[in-house]
Amino acid sequence: MQWWQILLLTLYSFYQICDELTIVSSAGSPVFAGFVAGLVMGDVKTGLLIGGSLQLVVLGVGTFGGASRIDATSGAVLATAFSVAQNIDPEIAISTIAVPVAGLLVYTDILGRFTTTFFAHRVDAAIERFDYKGIERNYLLGALPWGLSRALPVFLALAFGGSLVETLVAALEEPNFAWIAAGLTLAARMLPGLGFAILLHYLPVKRNLHYLAAGFGLTAMLTVLYGNISALGGAVASIVPAVNELIPEATLSFTNNFKGLSMIGISIIGILLAVLHYQNARRTVVAAPVSNVESGEIEDDEF
Repeated sequence: MQWWQILLLTLYSFYQICDELTIVSSAGSPVFAGFVAGLVMGDVKTGLLIGGSLQLVVLGVGTFGGASRIDATSGAVLATAFSVAQNIDPEIAISTIAVPVAGLLVYTDILGRFTTTFFAHRVDAAIERFDYKGIERNYLLGALPWGLSRALPVFLALAFGGSLVETLVAALEEPNFAWIAAGLTLAARMLPGLGFAILLHYLPVKRNLHYLAAGFGLTAMLTVLYGNISALGGAVASIVPAVNELIPEATLSFTNNFKGLSMIGISIIGILLAVLHYQNARRTVVAAPVSNVESGEIEDDEF
């Protein structure tokens, strides 16, 4: 791993938590972190695969008040960097690097939270003096503990953790430990499902079960449709060369460029259903401002 790659990933790690707390441009999300890390490391596909998987893991995970949560963003950065640098399978990198790092960085998150109170007290004192410059200065300085809570662990891991990761990869490649690698791969594949389960637990599924069923049905039908079309394209592509050999004057050509199920299509369907639900909710609020709320479920007006 080159020094400039370590520097860029460290600077991004510093910025991403500040963006998450202030600008909220989604630059601090795991999928964006995977994209940036993949871009820096020269393998965007791996970065998006790891970042997207971790994004699904934390879909239903949120923080309330001063609570901390796993830092999947830093986990995506380190997992992508080591996966590309050490040629690790992305799924194994998720389970062996991303998830443990995300859990460990809860402690640095807590450290960043309570060290910012020093600057908060300085802001309070500046308010009493009507020192507007002091308020601004200490507010900006409060970003340092937050940024360092991510940048410092990422830098130390990238700069000094390569040998440890290399040893781990070498051990997993041993025939005697192949079952461990298989188990870690399976665990990584299950994590996005866990994220969906957590999300569904907090969503008002009981009232909107028809939307969930419709989305599942559309996805299943489109999957079968795209699968059959892809199989048909593959069959035609295999026949064309044989036809050209049997009939020399024939100049048939066919490129099998059929892709799998388009997630853009599924997203459009999801947006359509979301807009319909939003419009129905607005009409319901206008007609009846007071409505019954299901216990433990988040209402639309609470977002």
